[in-house]
Amino acid sequence: MTGAPPPSLRHKRRRNVFLSQSPNMAAARRLKRVAASQPGFLNFKSSSDTSDPASSRRKRVNKNKKKNWNKHSDINDVDAFLEDVRHQERTTGGLLSEKSDDSLFFLDVGPPKKAEQKAEPVEGRKRKGKASRPLRIDLILQHDSLVPPPKDVLAYQQPNAKKLRRIAQKAEQLAAKGVVPRRQKQLLTRRPVNRATKKAVTEANNNPDRDFYDIWGQESKDAADPWYLQQTGKQRVKRPEKLNEKPSVLPAVEVIAPGGSYNPDFFSHQALLLEAHEVEVKKQKEEDKIAKQLAVNREDTATEETVFREQVEGLVEEENEEEAPNEEEEDVAVGAISLALKKTERQRKKERADKIKEQRRLANRRKTGQQQQLFQLRSIKASIKQQDQKTKDRQTQRKANQEAQKAQPRRLGKLKFQAQDMEVQLSDELAGSLRRLKPEGSVLKDRFKSLQKRNLIEPRERAKFKRRHKLKYVEKRAFREIT
Repeated sequence: MTGAPPPSLRHKRRRNVFLSQSPNMAAARRLKRVAASQPGFLNFKSSSDTSDPASSRRKRVNKNKKKNWNKHSDINDVDAFLEDVRHQERTTGGLLSEKSDDSLFFLDVGPPKKAEQKAEPVEGRKRKGKASRPLRIDLILQHDSLVPPPKDVLAYQQPNAKKLRRIAQKAEQLAAKGVVPRRQKQLLTRRPVNRATKKAVTEANNNPDRDFYDIWGQESKDAADPWYLQQTGKQRVKRPEKLNEKPSVLPAVEVIAPGGSYNPDFFSHQALLLEAHEVEVKKQKEEDKIAKQLAVNREDTATEETVFREQVEGLVEEENEEEAPNEEEEDVAVGAISLALKKTERQRKKERADKIKEQRRLANRRKTGQQQQLFQLRSIKASIKQQDQKTKDRQTQRKANQEAQKAQPRRLGKLKFQAQDMEVQLSDELAGSLRRLKPEGSVLKDRFKSLQKRNLIEPRERAKFKRRHKLKYVEKRAFREIT
């Protein structure tokens, strides 16, 4: 029968091995004690007892569990290697083993030969090396690492990237098949516009009033001279007057009302509170209006009576409904027969006479009305004057509306401009001094809203990126051991 020896036999073998090694171990310990007793001996392990045989024995650790890996593992060589790699990347931009020989070694042929410097005047001579030597503060701020900064992934994200990529792929497929898009086809079939610009007429050389200009002279020439700009080819395109107009008449920085001060006057502060109250009342009215429109009317809800009426609809008075179509068919038939009858000659003559009589009556009435207007000239003049005054009032009102519209933000995009909340403090929140003043609002948000209000940028909101794959939560083994 084969297998492990009994415990008694294993104990005897271990004792025999220990007895065979005990003389050597005793001699080694004796030698250490003699060496330690000598003068001038430095013991590097003063905290540990060298005479203890258990301290020199290696501790047995179970490495099957993950919590003992880092605790009882020697990774100093790995850390030293990684630190060496990082040092090489910072100083040389990569590993030295991957560099070429030309970048690591060079041929030393002695000091470089200095070119002969021209003699400079003593007045304009500067101290040697001062112009090329950088400042100390610039050297401190320079980036001394050759490792490139990490790539910012968020900077490359753009809204609707997948949609734009799909549109571009579709356009490439159509171009490969030879299909021309409708917009491109319209551009090709559009009538060409004659944009021949008239060249500026050059001034004659024999004009005695023309000023002379020495191109090699040292005097400065006024750049506004059209002849000089034309001859030197520096004539600029005329700037349109529309570009000189500002998109809004509002100032860049709006001054807050006197009631917004840290120690305002009572009436000014009350006026500012009234303005903020009106804004809040307007918002509340809009919310109530939406809630009223979305409210459910109890009269529109179905009851037992209405449900029963819908169920029995069409089941009663079927006989009357069946008789009604027959009567209608008879009426249609009689009407069709009456329309089909041919008119007599007498009837046609009578219709023509009535038509001529009606035309004469309308002509006489029109003539009589024109004669009556001669006696109404005064009232007609008054009505014309009144109509002109109404037209002028409408023009004045339209201009006033246009001027008021210049101070309002225009619709530049799909989003509507939302005004910023008013920065106002209640009466019990007033500090009275700058030291106890609480900050209100944000300077960055205020500047951003000011750009939108002055029509410099369109109102916008942060792009929303949808996660393509859902997050998957995994419970780790170390966490399961704790729980």
